[in-house]
Amino acid sequence: MVDTRTPEQRRRIMQSVKTKNTGPELVVRRALFAAGYRYRIHRRDLPGSPDIVFPSRRKAIFVHGCFWHGHNCKKGRPSKSKIEYWGPKIENNRQRDEKNYKSLLTMGWDVKVIWQCEIENNKNILAEILDYVDSPTNPIDISEPKE
Repeated sequence: MVDTRTPEQRRRIMQSVKTKNTGPELVVRRALFAAGYRYRIHRRDLPGSPDIVFPSRRKAIFVHGCFWHGHNCKKGRPSKSKIEYWGPKIENNRQRDEKNYKSLLTMGWDVKVIWQCEIENNKNILAEILDYVDSPTNPIDISEPKE
């Protein structure tokens, strides 16, 4: 498929995409704050710099954009242009994410991933997040692969 934008337009669009304080992330943070929860953001001392961290509860939340992290949903569909670039890029993102999750679990942290599409399509997402935050920390043993 041919790109409908000029290379300069496409470059400007891609440069405007943020990695922190994204729309979905702000929705989750505002909801948590309004519910009375306090947290830290983008802790660089933790693998993957989780978007939202509850240090005393040892819980980390990543709010992922479906396209950038290769989610299996409508928004996560691979690009039809520059497949030779986007395919490996998205796959590398997925592998890096998995490595970061495993590192956090090994350190005794609970990890939750919230996808962009879940925020937009799920009316109960806040209840699910609050259940996660309030539940006891239960790190998963990653010594054996899950099947």
